[in-house]
Amino acid sequence: MSLLKNPVDRVWLVLVAATLVTWWLGEGGWARTGGAAAVALMFGLAFLKGALIALDFMETRHAPPLWRRLLLGWLAGVMALIGLAWWLARWRSEG
Repeated sequence: MSLLKNPVDRVWLVLVAATLVTWWLGEGGWARTGGAAAVALMFGLAFLKGALIALDFMETRHAPPLWRRLLLGWLAGVMALIGLAWWLARWRSEG
C-alpha cells in the first residue's frame, strides 16, 4: 500500500487514530466516569499528538537538539499546567 510508504502519512494516520480514541473517551463518558486513568490517557494522547506535530510536520526531528528540547519541553510544561489545573479543580470539588 503506497499510503504507508511515506512517513508523514503514517504519522497522519497515528494522529487520526489518537483523535478518534480521544473523541471516543470524551463522547462515551469515559472521561467523566473513568477518573484519573481516562484523563491520563487523554493527556498522553494529546502529548503524543503534539510531539508528532512538532517533530514531523514542523520538521524538527532533524533540527538541532536544542530546538527539539525547547519545543517538547514547552509542550510538557503546558500539559503539566493543564494537568495541575484539572487536579486542583477535582480536589476543590471533592472537598
